[in-house]
Amino acid sequence: MSDGPLCLIAAGGTGGHMFPAQSLAEVLLAHGWRVKLSTDDRGARYAGGFPDAVTREVVSSATTARGGKLDKLIVPARIGAGIVAAIAAMRADRPAVVVGFGGYPTIPAMSAAFALRIPRMIHEQNGIMGRVNSAFARRVHKVACGTWPTALPPGVTGIHTGNPVRKAVLDQAGAPYAAPADDLLNLLVIGGSQGARVLSDVVPLAIAALPDALRPRLRVSHQARAEDAARVTEAYAQAGIRATVQPFFDDVPQRIAQAQLVISRAGASSLADITVIGRPAILIPFAAATGDHQTANAQALSDSGAALVLPESMLDAESLRRDMQEILSDGALASRMAATALSLGRPDAAARLAELVTELHQ
Repeated sequence: MSDGPLCLIAAGGTGGHMFPAQSLAEVLLAHGWRVKLSTDDRGARYAGGFPDAVTREVVSSATTARGGKLDKLIVPARIGAGIVAAIAAMRADRPAVVVGFGGYPTIPAMSAAFALRIPRMIHEQNGIMGRVNSAFARRVHKVACGTWPTALPPGVTGIHTGNPVRKAVLDQAGAPYAAPADDLLNLLVIGGSQGARVLSDVVPLAIAALPDALRPRLRVSHQARAEDAARVTEAYAQAGIRATVQPFFDDVPQRIAQAQLVISRAGASSLADITVIGRPAILIPFAAATGDHQTANAQALSDSGAALVLPESMLDAESLRRDMQEILSDGALASRMAATALSLGRPDAAARLAELVTELHQ
């Protein structure tokens, strides 16, 4: 085991928090750091891609956003128990720096770091800061921002690092774009780490309505929830579309690189992947996202022409067909969108974040 300084990374239980955390872990390990991940049971499900050298620490945490009245009543006790355990763990193996990526599972680690006066920072992935990061923004030494600009609490100054992407994404960074021509067209549909029901409802209908010049050439990769997979598969089969439908793709970077067009939610990690690789996209921000942060995430891509944005309130099969047909029928337009997306990418985001960690340690 390395005898280097320890960075404790605290991340919540979604891919949007865990993937950037994994990226930072990969860079820090390469620079001789020891890395520990602090998350909850839900987050641990997304930790499979973390390097083996990262030790895992599952903490007790909870959120008031889910569960019944009894569940909400025990939230403070569970979080309190997590903080006590985190303080004990940090006293036994004191981190040089603690980095929080947001989500309720970060509360114990960030609270313990504050109590023990350990250098600490947070990374906010979205254009509007989440609740937990907002609570700690004035209690940390640095605030790194993945989306720019990011709406921050009054008096808080952010540092634009970009959103770190995994090595698998960096391996595809800037991969040459094959503009739509007369041959096969690859279309990728991703709705976040577990798919999106509205995309499962609308996308197959929109694809089925494409003209004969496009439809037979399509090969679709569609990430759908497990409970929706069978009906989505059947919808494509009835339309004569070649499609692979799965609840989760473990090779999303490769599928983005192969795609002529990506249809996606506007989660920060998804947009980071799309821009680092450089692909045209149709973005459908999740309407129920806290503070409508996915619309804020998509703003730069929309303004620059890298993506078309369809608000969920305006999404229907005809609107989506229109936008897909516009991009897939115009190779020059698609190529411009891909190049613009690539210009917005920050492949060095993890390295920038690691530099901030090193500065806190010095």
